[in-house]
Amino acid sequence: MSKPERAYHFEQFYATRRQVGFKPAPDGESIYFIADISGQFNLWRVPSAGGWPEQLTLFEKESVRDVACARDGSHIAFIADPDGNEQYQVYLMDAHGGWPERVTDRPDVQHELGGFSPDGRYLAYSANARNPADNDIFLRDVATGEVRCITPGDGLFACGIFSPDGRQYLAAQVYSNTDIDIWLFDLGSGKGRNLTAHSGEQIKHFPVGWRKDGTGFYYLTTAGREFGGLADYDLAAGHGSYMVTADWDLETAAISPDGAVLAYVVNEAGNSVLHLRDLASGAELPVPSLARGVIGAVSFAAADAQRRLFVHMGNFRQAGAVFAIDLPTGEVRQVTQSMMGNIPDEVFVEPELVHITAFDGLVVPAWLYRPQGAGAGKPVPAVLSIHGGPEAQERPGYAYGGFYQYLLNRGVAILAPNIRGSSGFGMSYQKAIHRDWGGAELKDIEACAQYLQSLTWVDSDRLAVWGGSFGGFATLSAVTRLPQYWACGCDLVGPSNLVTFAGSVPPHWKPMIRAWVGDPEDDRELLVERSPITYVDQIRCPLMVVQGANDPRVVKAESDQMVERLRGMGRDVEYLVFEDEGHGFAKRSNQLKGMNAMAEYLLRQLGVAE
Repeated sequence: MSKPERAYHFEQFYATRRQVGFKPAPDGESIYFIADISGQFNLWRVPSAGGWPEQLTLFEKESVRDVACARDGSHIAFIADPDGNEQYQVYLMDAHGGWPERVTDRPDVQHELGGFSPDGRYLAYSANARNPADNDIFLRDVATGEVRCITPGDGLFACGIFSPDGRQYLAAQVYSNTDIDIWLFDLGSGKGRNLTAHSGEQIKHFPVGWRKDGTGFYYLTTAGREFGGLADYDLAAGHGSYMVTADWDLETAAISPDGAVLAYVVNEAGNSVLHLRDLASGAELPVPSLARGVIGAVSFAAADAQRRLFVHMGNFRQAGAVFAIDLPTGEVRQVTQSMMGNIPDEVFVEPELVHITAFDGLVVPAWLYRPQGAGAGKPVPAVLSIHGGPEAQERPGYAYGGFYQYLLNRGVAILAPNIRGSSGFGMSYQKAIHRDWGGAELKDIEACAQYLQSLTWVDSDRLAVWGGSFGGFATLSAVTRLPQYWACGCDLVGPSNLVTFAGSVPPHWKPMIRAWVGDPEDDRELLVERSPITYVDQIRCPLMVVQGANDPRVVKAESDQMVERLRGMGRDVEYLVFEDEGHGFAKRSNQLKGMNAMAEYLLRQLGVAE
């Protein structure tokens, strides 16, 4: 195998500041962002002109997950959870010299943040506090602490947006990832109505911003389309109409505080393309030059007269960071820093978009990473990486904190497909996974393995499969049901038994899981037939399993039963459990230990020597 000219340390690729969310301060002069600079996800503030960030929270056990700012700049709110258990609690603090005060104390309840009313009086958040099987929206009076529920008490409601006058509130009722309605609540009368009620066809609707005069709102929708577009809902007329459509998903949008400019992002096969539009004329506006990559969020500051657009973006050589775009001048400025590994740009490998034909003729898009020097010597080993979700998307970002780039630097190829069930390629493609886990998508995985075998520069005898969450389930399915392809497998927090998995998720998830995966009682026969644990005796290759003890999504028992069965049969299995983690890695020290352990396991099993 051809060796890279220089092997960089694992720690260099992982010398990043993970940033998982941000909000601009109302005046746009600073931003609040969540990052693990301290080794734990904490809340920070930095001037939008750039500079040294100020740490606002000092958590060591809890992880901050989301933040909101009052329009007058007086208060900020955030949610945090201990040891990755996802039971997020709500905190309030004075924006100027304050200290966090936890205002919810229900460790059995999961809260999500919804933002402040325009006058700053109320903070909206959602929670399954009233009934564990439902998710309601609550308004908290910031001054008095009084809390009231505004939703009807039946279903899963996600937070949305206050109207400009603060008298109404838009929220989303979620039936599944592909079926969402928008409700409008009158906060004076307490009455609510479903504005997008529909039956039969699954349609996604989600609010993104109000008209400045409050007569309507903008929302993302898939009504009548495979791909999501942006529509304008007129409250007086009682319906919406499309403003922007494309042959790809329009995935996020923001409205400038003066109501004049729309910023929206189109997901073109995984690459993000930013657009700007004049809302009065409908004309497209010039867009400053940005590097190709993935945009995670766009936001205007609530009271910023300078029209600065804040964007969180990254690519294959740059972990996600916040950039400020001055729309009048076109100037682009990086506000937060994420890379500290001192690795030259030319070391990083850019992926190539390839297309693989599945058993039934379906074309599966995939990102192929070819290590430098591959083809010049002996064939190289390869890892097939399956993303989580499954209704998510493999995209050309700084994947898994540097995991891909480290393996590539060691001479290992990566194939990262978007098998059926992935988002970003139309509603039909996304819904193809519903109640078919371990079905047709497993055949897509086999087609990907065969594609790797067809590459002359890949060693067919040294293929590994790796993934987390659903990708972990797919990994376990692959090594048990397609054992002939793999030199090894590595599963991160993946379900092994669909019966026990469907029965152990949080109560408010159960209706979605029933429609998505199946019912543990009514569909038991199907779930048993599709579960990796059913085929555990067929596994031939070594396997590594990594699990968080506090995982509420894929509980530890899912990994325990797979490992116990393999050990009982005398099979080669390594098991790494993190007692203070949940569904992934919140603590930087654990991220380094866990990702390094999996990378070194793959290298060792694939015969890549240091």
